[in-house]
Amino acid sequence: MEYITTENILLVGSLLLVAGVLIGKTSYRFGLPLLLIFLLVGMGFGTDGAGIQFSDMHTAQFIGMIALCIILFSGGMGTKIAAIRPIIVPGIVLSTVGVLLTALITGAFIWWLSGMSWTNIHFAFVPSLLLAATMSSTDSASVFGILGSQKVGLKNNLRPMLELESGSNDPMAYMLTIILIEVLTIGGKLSAGSILLELLLQFGVGLGMGWLMGKITLRLIGFYNRIGGEAGAREDASQAASMLSIMIVGSVFFTFAVTTALSGNGYLAVYVCGIVLGNATIPNSRGILKFLDGLTWLAQIVVFLMLGLLVNPHEMVEVAAVSLLIGVFMILVGRPLSVFLSLSPLRKISMRSKLFVSWVGLRGAVPIIFATYPVIAGIEGASQIFNIVFFVTLLSLLVQGTTVIATARRLKLIDTDAVDDDDFGVELADELPTTLNTLTLTEEHLSRGRTLRDMNLPEGSLVMMIRRGDRYIVPNGTRRLHPGDRLLIIRETELTAQGSSR
Repeated sequence: MEYITTENILLVGSLLLVAGVLIGKTSYRFGLPLLLIFLLVGMGFGTDGAGIQFSDMHTAQFIGMIALCIILFSGGMGTKIAAIRPIIVPGIVLSTVGVLLTALITGAFIWWLSGMSWTNIHFAFVPSLLLAATMSSTDSASVFGILGSQKVGLKNNLRPMLELESGSNDPMAYMLTIILIEVLTIGGKLSAGSILLELLLQFGVGLGMGWLMGKITLRLIGFYNRIGGEAGAREDASQAASMLSIMIVGSVFFTFAVTTALSGNGYLAVYVCGIVLGNATIPNSRGILKFLDGLTWLAQIVVFLMLGLLVNPHEMVEVAAVSLLIGVFMILVGRPLSVFLSLSPLRKISMRSKLFVSWVGLRGAVPIIFATYPVIAGIEGASQIFNIVFFVTLLSLLVQGTTVIATARRLKLIDTDAVDDDDFGVELADELPTTLNTLTLTEEHLSRGRTLRDMNLPEGSLVMMIRRGDRYIVPNGTRRLHPGDRLLIIRETELTAQGSSR
């Protein structure tokens, strides 16, 4: 083992990152999710590929925990309360009741499948539930990555609903996984009352600590900005953003550690902490968000590469048949049934919306990380659980991840009037009462005429730039517009707020 040195680890790690990014760039041509590419690159460099040996489940779990904290916090930062307020009930129902139903329905199927004489898995009922519980949540990294990379809007507030669900449902899957492991390891001595108490404690402490640490972090940011008086106020904006970003990351890990120590759910706490900070006014927020965005991508890439190295593809082949059946059942039966049952009391959600939510039940890094817990706990059949979860994740990313937008189009859920995020590279100072947005023109937008003066833009809006392909055009009232043109629009936020209040 002399070849395992710090230099070699850095060499291999750098090669994996560079290869993953370069190969991932080509994924857009084939419509493959970027995170799937990193998973495949890791497998290509692993035991059955280039031969890199990595089988340390403890290290994988630790790295996955760090990455998941960053990913969930960043997702919370991007969750705007104004956007989720109309869908907070269905989002929370999906992230709790939906996860529980997915685990129960899929677990029952796995138990039934284990009783068949032709299968090579033989799980009792509780291990079957454990296998289902590890992959019962939709993966936040996959959902944020796929929805964030697509420049399309979704009707019926579906995007915030899916992002809220994927960002808040990991705690439920985590708690189910831990509780079922405890049942198996201590001989089923947990009562229903103790399980309910543990669930309430995990959720209650997680929510409370997330909110409290978010408020404390805001106070720390304010304290940082007051340090040094006038000299501190003249600090370079980029340096201030960098230092505040580091402090916020420290707060994220502190939140997770303290919440876990208090028997709460640390993953839920960091997500709530992110929501608190993301909906507050923070100086140098653009620089902080850019730092966190880059850190989040790094966390996603590292964890997917690592998980790709961790698996042995030849072991997956042994359970490929049953894994395929389980994966197809989850996609076509388990997830849709749990969505329709959990959302059945909410009459306002349309059938098409429920079908789309059912399809966007993406698996990703989180189920694989959760599948390491049975291995570390020494649960019988844990290696099969890990390999099945990995196979189902690959299947989900390959089948569902590549067809999310196509499914939305088929169900006629694409919102052509949605305002996209800025991609012109233009930024405004945080203190200005204005916002920048982009709008992609369609034939519907141009139905009244082909020039800017023919368009019915809201009061207080001004088109600053037109992007047509790789060209940037200075707008004027007579400039002829075409479908596909992207408009950079500046809007007065104060005027918008006044108008909405009336």
